[in-house]
Amino acid sequence: MIAKRRMRMGRWIPALVTAGALAGVAGCSTPPAPRAAPGPTAVTATAKPAPGRSAPSAPPVSAEPCPEGGVRLVEMDGDAAMGLRVANFQLVNCGAQPYVLEGYPQLSLRDDRNDPVEVAVEHGSAGITTGTQNLDEAPGRVALAPGQAAFFGIVWRNLVTDSAVPATTARIVEVEPWPGAPRLWLRLAAPVDLGNTGKLGLGPWRPLVR
Repeated sequence: MIAKRRMRMGRWIPALVTAGALAGVAGCSTPPAPRAAPGPTAVTATAKPAPGRSAPSAPPVSAEPCPEGGVRLVEMDGDAAMGLRVANFQLVNCGAQPYVLEGYPQLSLRDDRNDPVEVAVEHGSAGITTGTQNLDEAPGRVALAPGQAAFFGIVWRNLVTDSAVPATTARIVEVEPWPGAPRLWLRLAAPVDLGNTGKLGLGPWRPLVR
């Protein structure tokens, strides 16, 4: 029995050696696989919505709180030509109750340091220019429902008539909508450059037609 097993193993060993040699020869004849090309540099991409889905909308911007008194002062577009300046200001009823205006607002100016600017405020445009729309109309009563707005205008000249008197520029306007009402403070995008004239014209409250 042992002799027969040795004879069988003797037959298998050469066969295994021959098969391994053939595999080795075949392995040497196969060319090496090509090196992989370097991949692209990683880039962070913005995710896109899946087809059929809309992109999420931006969160709504929270509105500014309504100031004390229930109204907000807003700077409007102005105009400037040959030293003549015109600016308009809007008063929005951001409260929940009707708001009534009558006549002219009380207006004062301040500089960058919040110091008062000396200026003579006159009703209308007399002495500064003529024919300025809305400034020379008769004052009246303006009632604002919540969400409605009124406006007033001012006019002045940017002139330096005396080299001994320094020019004045106001970057802050304060408005009292009616006598005794809380005053509204507004830093201007377009300053009131009075030169050294020291005066401006003020128009009455007018309803704003949207």
